[in-house]
Amino acid sequence: MDYKEAYETWLNDSYFDNATKEELTKIKDDEEEIKDRFYRQLEFGTGGLRGVIGAGTNRMNIYTVRQATQGLANYIISQSGQDKGVAIAFDSRIMSPEFAREAALTLNANGIKAYLFESLRPTPELSFAVRKLGCIAGIVITASHNPREYNGYKVYWEDGAQITPPHDKNILAEVAKVTEFSMIKTMDYDEAVSKGLLTVIGSDIDDAYMEELKKQSIHPEMIKEVSKDIKIVYTPLHGTGNIPVRRVLKELGFEQVYIVKEQEEPDGTFPTVAYPNPEDAKAWELALKHAKEVDADIVIATDPDADRLGVYAKDTNTGEYVSFTGNMSGSLIAEYILREKALKDTMPENPAIVETIVTTDMLKAIAAEYKAELIEVLTGFKYIGEQIKLFEENNTFNYVFGMEESYGCLAGTYARDKDACVAVMMLCEVAAYYKLKKMTLCDAMNDMYKKYGYYKEGLATITKKGMDGAKEIENIMSDKRSNPPAVIGEYKVLKVRDYLKDTITDMGTGETEPTGLPKSNVIYYELENNAWCCIRPSGTEPKIKYYFGVKGDSVEDANKRMEGLKAALM
Repeated sequence: MDYKEAYETWLNDSYFDNATKEELTKIKDDEEEIKDRFYRQLEFGTGGLRGVIGAGTNRMNIYTVRQATQGLANYIISQSGQDKGVAIAFDSRIMSPEFAREAALTLNANGIKAYLFESLRPTPELSFAVRKLGCIAGIVITASHNPREYNGYKVYWEDGAQITPPHDKNILAEVAKVTEFSMIKTMDYDEAVSKGLLTVIGSDIDDAYMEELKKQSIHPEMIKEVSKDIKIVYTPLHGTGNIPVRRVLKELGFEQVYIVKEQEEPDGTFPTVAYPNPEDAKAWELALKHAKEVDADIVIATDPDADRLGVYAKDTNTGEYVSFTGNMSGSLIAEYILREKALKDTMPENPAIVETIVTTDMLKAIAAEYKAELIEVLTGFKYIGEQIKLFEENNTFNYVFGMEESYGCLAGTYARDKDACVAVMMLCEVAAYYKLKKMTLCDAMNDMYKKYGYYKEGLATITKKGMDGAKEIENIMSDKRSNPPAVIGEYKVLKVRDYLKDTITDMGTGETEPTGLPKSNVIYYELENNAWCCIRPSGTEPKIKYYFGVKGDSVEDANKRMEGLKAALM
């Protein structure tokens, strides 16, 4: 069926509601819009769905959500997991409650129990709930930090992490088999409740989650020493972080926490920001204005589903607020945890830190300092979560901390996904530690550079939308794969890792060895002088991403090297 036939089916089939048909009627003369909405089925990738909200096969709507859920249900039944059930959470985005409810009812119609949160919750709490409730799987409706027109659907397995092999490929295959809407089951909400198939969950899980967060604090007594002195400005960016972040900070004893009122309430239109992403400088305008008014020590933002943490800290030397990348804030937390556990003699045997391949190399130096194993995984926090499971199954290492460059980290093993709630509380504890030493986070970061080296990382993206854009991205990756460079800028290429081919090629000898990681469309260049760069398509947006990392002799030198490497690769 081509895109025109698919459009006509949606326009005329009685299966689709009147609101959907009205929306599609309005675009009847817009050939390009019809093509974009129907040229493909919204792809169920290795993590789930993500796309623009609207009517059509290439859009997020109740029909594509039901279709994905029917495939998931079929797989759960094949694994005899229907009695374990599925936990479902959702964020503040447009249509999130509706999509969550539709997913629950499709599961219920297939005889699978569903545990649906009563209202919006952070993504990491869903990860926690899956294991707390003993579920076979979990679903969270979110598009994370994407623009307001997006929504998404992420799937978790019984270990609490996003789906990894073999489950991701198997679920994807089951979803692909659901080719007709007549194959999809659903049922009435009240009937599902009365039959015991649908259970609404809330405060019991919240309380248990909160207790796990607080267990990660290393020096709660220290927080109380500076609770009246340290000033924190926080914005949830209209998302799910408002209640849990404020609650954990309050219960730990922080007394001067100021909320950005204009961004406090959940709102899927994100009225005060064009792009609700802590990585975007424009998202910080209101928070920084408020920070200056109250003379805050640190300024914190979480993204809409509260799995990413953004930070600014005051530099007392200049009086200005300085932005911290995810690599910087994560490194501060990592060193604090390792150092203080070592000093308190609470470090577990065989400690391990896990990071993705595009995360800062400073973490390698920190791990070496405290004799912790450093394990690298593919981009995506699900691979960090998977390592926790493997450590436990194989009795190899004890997970201490994990992080990725894209503003995500996890302290503890209560969840298996990045958690901005625990990241906020840990970073505030780090700030309290340095406050007692009359230091700021900026001072602490400068000390880390002096100790471990001046590491600098960067990210650049190119957006390529639509069917033609997808082809362009494919061509870029194919060209890079076929023509590996010998030199990038001032750096000689030592090795090329092609994760799709599962090869590491020594550019000097031509010898190859396996990467040891799952296949993925990623190319990584190991460069001389502790530099590196990496190219991969985004798994959630129509973008190709370029990552860079260098080590300099000073902040200025690192910045100069970074810009040179970026210009050469781009």
